[in-house]
Amino acid sequence: MCCSVLPLLVTLLLSDITASWEERGVDYKYGGQAELQDKQHFCTWKCLQFTLQWPGAFCKSLKDEILCIIPPGIDSWTIHGLWPMKAHSCCNCWPMFPSDVQELEAELSQHWPSLLKIKSSFRFWNEEWRKHGACAACVEGLNSPLRFFQICLKLRARYDFHRFNFSCRFLEEAGITPSCERVYKAEEVNEVLVPHLGDQYEIQCITDDQGREVWFQVKVKLSRNLTIGCDHHGDPSRDPGPGLSEPSSGHPCPPHVPVYYYPINHQQPQRPCG
Repeated sequence: MCCSVLPLLVTLLLSDITASWEERGVDYKYGGQAELQDKQHFCTWKCLQFTLQWPGAFCKSLKDEILCIIPPGIDSWTIHGLWPMKAHSCCNCWPMFPSDVQELEAELSQHWPSLLKIKSSFRFWNEEWRKHGACAACVEGLNSPLRFFQICLKLRARYDFHRFNFSCRFLEEAGITPSCERVYKAEEVNEVLVPHLGDQYEIQCITDDQGREVWFQVKVKLSRNLTIGCDHHGDPSRDPGPGLSEPSSGHPCPPHVPVYYYPINHQQPQRPCG
């Protein structure tokens, strides 16, 4: 008797849950969650920060370098996150499921992979949605996991440092290429980036075990409408760091100190230069 009744009970329970969400205007895939309409609570932020990371230096940002991995085919800058700045809190009431980003999985795997052996790519995306995307979701256009990650991929295409706007390999043309021997100065990098990003960005370095400054990230400051720049002077965004939810070891690249731009080494990512 119990075996025949159980499926019916489960069906009724799921129907009640679905009806409850429908009554509240929820569409997980395409946005419109009721809880996030309280903009006074969740939309206190004014600016966003879009962060790209260089896989060749990622391992150096971890306390335990052996945890890092660079998947085959990853040969360019990858997304670290899109973070509302000075966000007081995020709503934990909006879960994300693999089906939410299934149609983007191939692109996300290429441009937003996990670089940690112990963290799947979906877990990485889920954490970014939960910690940051849910805060951004009160803005139309970012108001679902699908839309949030679609926007992030579009931003990645817009700020592709290897092929800016798909028309100019401006870093390479300026002679700034990954190398184990050649060093650059932050001023050189800025001279190349400023025409494209203005002054609303920061290049970040980490210090490796030999005391060398290594180019690690670029953080671009955006307004709510995703244009470069934001006049609001708030606290920096809550950066969960590159691994294990530890604070990022990144810091602004010193202006007059030699900076390395390590190549990507898939076989030995923690020792890109041997």
